[in-house]
Amino acid sequence: MKFFFVDDDRNVRTILNILIKERNLGECCGSASSGHDALDDIRVVKPDIIIVDLLMPEMDGISFVEEARKICPDSAFIMLSQVSSKELIAKAYEAGIHFFIQKPLNAVETESVIRNVAKSLSMQRTLGKVQSLFETEFRDSVPDESGSSQSETFQNRLTSILQKLGIIGEIGSRDIITLITYLHDHHETLEQQTLQKLLSHFSDNPKSIEQRIRRAALSGMVNLAHLGLEDYSNEVFTEFSNTLYNFEQVRKEMDYIRGKSDKHGNVKIRTFLNSLLAYCEHI
Repeated sequence: MKFFFVDDDRNVRTILNILIKERNLGECCGSASSGHDALDDIRVVKPDIIIVDLLMPEMDGISFVEEARKICPDSAFIMLSQVSSKELIAKAYEAGIHFFIQKPLNAVETESVIRNVAKSLSMQRTLGKVQSLFETEFRDSVPDESGSSQSETFQNRLTSILQKLGIIGEIGSRDIITLITYLHDHHETLEQQTLQKLLSHFSDNPKSIEQRIRRAALSGMVNLAHLGLEDYSNEVFTEFSNTLYNFEQVRKEMDYIRGKSDKHGNVKIRTFLNSLLAYCEHI
């Protein structure tokens, strides 16, 4: 991972540089004392993770992130600040940051956050590659040499994810497990046939199964939204709001829960199921 630091405090940039190198977290590809200078630099170095201060002269951190995302849409952003205002923190997340770290920096916390963001970014990129293969109806498949034991391991992963989403008790979760396991065992994807046709293998009423799956997936998104409201840095929230779900829709659900909007977030079931399949096969 390549890191870039944006902070008007040279000491903070130095501390981050030392932390990245000593903890073997990646490579420091550059730093800047202002948002304007950083925008010019990141066009060239294309960092994976950008760590930026919230309060800076001329261009604040939120404005910087909004502009930087246009230049480096695949980069992840971590924001630093002494400010503890929930409204300002929420605005920062809406601008596109992945984590918010309070100053003064704590080495253990900062390392943990960086590792989590790097892991999330790597997984997101992996899922993106897999999903692009889905779109062209290609997917590398490895023959199941270990028989039922491999299938059981896959189901354990799948069950663990549904538990983290808080939907393992939903009726639709059983349908999800059956469907995703079938796709995995037969080396198939949802791009190769319609959801209705696929579900007809398991029931004479595929529409009913689809509705149960939809309710379970929506419940998972609502649970994630609540986790994010309680703690933006919650590992389950950061792990799945950007992978299994569309983060913009999760954020929309968070706004609904806050009372800021009268519209719920929505879930594209095919995308959710494809992402879940890919995630289980690559963790």
